Amino acid sequence: MTTVTLTRARRLAILVTLGALSAFGPLSLDLYLPSLPDLAEDLGATEALGQLTISLCMIGLAAGQLLLGPVSDRTGRRVPLLVGVVLYAVTSVLCALAPSIWALIVLRLLQGLAGAAGLVIARAIVRDLFDGAEAARVFSLMVLVTGLAPILAPLAGAQIARFADWRGQFVVLAVIGALLAVAAFTLPETLPASRRHDGGLGHALRQFGALAKDRWFLVHALVLSASGCALFAYISFSSFVLQNAYGMSGQAFSVVFAVNAVGLMISGNVNGVALRRFTPRRMLGVGVLVGLTGACVAVAAVWAGWGLPGLLPGIFVTVFGMGMIMPNATALAMEPHAERAGTASALLGMLQFLAGATVPPLVATGGATAAAMTWTMAGGMATAMALLGLLRSARRPVTAPVR
Repeated sequence: MTTVTLTRARRLAILVTLGALSAFGPLSLDLYLPSLPDLAEDLGATEALGQLTISLCMIGLAAGQLLLGPVSDRTGRRVPLLVGVVLYAVTSVLCALAPSIWALIVLRLLQGLAGAAGLVIARAIVRDLFDGAEAARVFSLMVLVTGLAPILAPLAGAQIARFADWRGQFVVLAVIGALLAVAAFTLPETLPASRRHDGGLGHALRQFGALAKDRWFLVHALVLSASGCALFAYISFSSFVLQNAYGMSGQAFSVVFAVNAVGLMISGNVNGVALRRFTPRRMLGVGVLVGLTGACVAVAAVWAGWGLPGLLPGIFVTVFGMGMIMPNATALAMEPHAERAGTASALLGMLQFLAGATVPPLVATGGATAAAMTWTMAGGMATAMALLGLLRSARRPVTAPVR
């Protein structure tokens, strides 16, 4: 843990900034979703090419974390973070000016690469500053942003679309990037020179190799990814399922999204309070159990034909469980790796994006149905529960840095 001294006001300012930086991914992917059909039409592109602007940004977010995490372990946190946030604002402006769909696709890849700095380095900074249950409490606060952003971003995008086209939405992203660049400039350097390394690519590969061999890290990372599939499945499928299959209006669907967002917020707060009495490991187990219970209720509601009165509570409970899973799994995975927090954060983020970008779309090839959504949610939570069983008798390892 670093020796940076934090007053209460300074701590709050840092946490708010880190939470906002963590929202880069969801904002980049979801804010312009309501205008995606108009974007494709305006640029003379097919729907598939329009969707490719999302896929390439997600690839950039995943690849950028793998690149910038190790870089931040070598150079410190501030410089790569500031460069990434500034480039994010610049590429957002260029996206708004894109003359063709192919130019936009390339720019979206670059935007994702730049935005990854906020995701990966924010987690590393938390690990620099906090240990154990305290780190889990901080991650709980960040979950309020990272969990709410993918749910609320499309709703915000729909409101922006009332007075601006898709280009205007990229201008909004540029303004957000610029504001966060100013906020990031005020952050302290949390990785002292004595804890940095001077290795190149070979050193980074050895660090990734050490993490891949660490069962404690890998299992918690996979728990996070598997359970995250449940949240991605809900976000990806719910508009089709609730509106097309169950006849819910757009307004009612927005209300459901808002209620689940509130549930996630409450869960994050409950987790933060509970960590004053229970360990992150215990709360992670509770979160997975809650999420699995909710997903099973959702599956039963679809199978037995209970309709929305059974399905909606099941979804709510599943999302509620994620508010306990995300912060505790993240804190536990990164806890033994203070000497390579950036690299650990990078691998953690890459696995999350990989699972979210592949599993729900693969399931959706058979149709975005209620059965596909609920079984994906249940499968992800059941996998997370099984993975936790692998660590039932394990103790947190004490990991030495790889030289």
